[in-house]
Amino acid sequence: MLRFIFPVLALALTTACAGPALQRGSTSEGEVASSEGRRLQIELAVTIPEVEDDGPLHVFVPLPRDASAQRVSDLAVHAPIEGEIETDALGNRFWHGVSAGPREGFDLAVRATVERFPRVSEPVADASLSEGDRERLAQWLASTDRVPLGDVTEAELRPILEELGPPPAGAEARARQIYDWVVDHVEYKKTGTGWGNGDIFWACSERYGNCTDFHTLLLALARTEGIPGRFEMGFPIPMDRPSGGIGGYHCWVELWLPGATWVPVDASEAAKHPEDRELHFGSEEPDRVLFTRGRDLRLGGDHRSPALNYFIHTFAELDGSRLDGVEQTVRYEEMP
Repeated sequence: MLRFIFPVLALALTTACAGPALQRGSTSEGEVASSEGRRLQIELAVTIPEVEDDGPLHVFVPLPRDASAQRVSDLAVHAPIEGEIETDALGNRFWHGVSAGPREGFDLAVRATVERFPRVSEPVADASLSEGDRERLAQWLASTDRVPLGDVTEAELRPILEELGPPPAGAEARARQIYDWVVDHVEYKKTGTGWGNGDIFWACSERYGNCTDFHTLLLALARTEGIPGRFEMGFPIPMDRPSGGIGGYHCWVELWLPGATWVPVDASEAAKHPEDRELHFGSEEPDRVLFTRGRDLRLGGDHRSPALNYFIHTFAELDGSRLDGVEQTVRYEEMP
């Protein structure tokens, strides 16, 4: 457990969970959710290094967010500098702390209770997306910095789509074809350099990497076929261990399919665990905690350095430039 040892001026911010726990069939996004989930305490410990410059220091800490199968309560941030919880344009929640002048290094901590529920999405077979759907969800069909679509990636993506053949009837069937292709043709491994950045040219040429690379390729193919998709980032929570540290992040995607709206898809876990291929298209166990959604993220007017490729690690800016040496660790514990 983290020990909060900050001075009296430490800031604590708490939000209460709104509404009752999910019951089976109660979601508003065309999903079946079970009340048989998990209640977790999530803790982030962050160390900010010493700053000798007298320019303003801004600290941005990612926070867990509410979602269709996730409820966050008792959220508290403890820090020796002033700050507040803010939300970006995509609904991502983060703590933004500000300090002026040179200062010694310091620690801050986040603690939250997260309830996670299983999800099962049930898209309508043979149904197609309408033009109205695509217009309304245009932001989830657009290019991003490392995933430019259209003519820029035509040579990389078109051969894969031609290999899949003419689109079958319905968006779900095409989405499933794309998912199966990525699972079968991308290898999960983390060797050499270049993996983990979610770069479409890397993913197409090397066809290996971590979850970021898997889902970059999957999203690029889906969006090229007119299927909206969004990138989700969080932390894996083992189902077979009641507490412990979390060594790294995990990411997955959601595809918008008629009848079910947002459908969870996790191609990298399916590649690592072939026996669970069916599970990871359309359903989701409570084995993760969602923190942020989207790519190319900007966190308000005080975020002056380049947009974030993705946001799962605390980062700080000193006088508008990214500060090196920020450290973050994450722990979890099952709660009754």
